Amino acid sequence: MSTKSSMAGWIGFAGIVMLIIGAIDFFQGLIAIFEDEYFIPTQAGYLVVDLTAWGWFMVFWGALLVVAGLGLLGGQSWARWFGIFVVSLNILAQLGFVGSSDYPLWALTAIILNIVVLYALTARWQESTEEMGSLQ
Repeated sequence: MSTKSSMAGWIGFAGIVMLIIGAIDFFQGLIAIFEDEYFIPTQAGYLVVDLTAWGWFMVFWGALLVVAGLGLLGGQSWARWFGIFVVSLNILAQLGFVGSSDYPLWALTAIILNIVVLYALTARWQESTEEMGSLQ
C-alpha cells in the first residue's frame, strides 16, 4: 500500500536520479569534446555525426536533464511532463549503446534508472503533488 508521503519520496528520488543522469551525460559530452580518442567507434556501432558535435549535444542534453531534475525537486508541475519527455528520449538514446561491446552494462543500468524515474513520474502523480504541496 502506497501512502502520499511515499509517493512524494518517489518524486524526490526521481529528481535526484535525473540530476545524476544529467551530470553523467554532461561529463560524457565534455569527454567527447576534449578527448578525441576516448570514444572510438567500433564495428558494433557507427557515429552519425563527428565526435565534437556529439559531445556538444550530450553537454546540452545533460543540462536539460539537470533542469528537469531541479524542477522536480522544486515541486514544479511543468517538470513532470518535461521529465517524462526527456527520460523517454534518454531511454531510446541509451538503446544505441546496448549493442556496443564496450558499454552494454552501463547502457542497461542507465535504461533501468530511466525506467524507475519514468515510473516515479507517472504513478499516482496527483497524490504525490498534494503531499509535496503540503510539505512546502
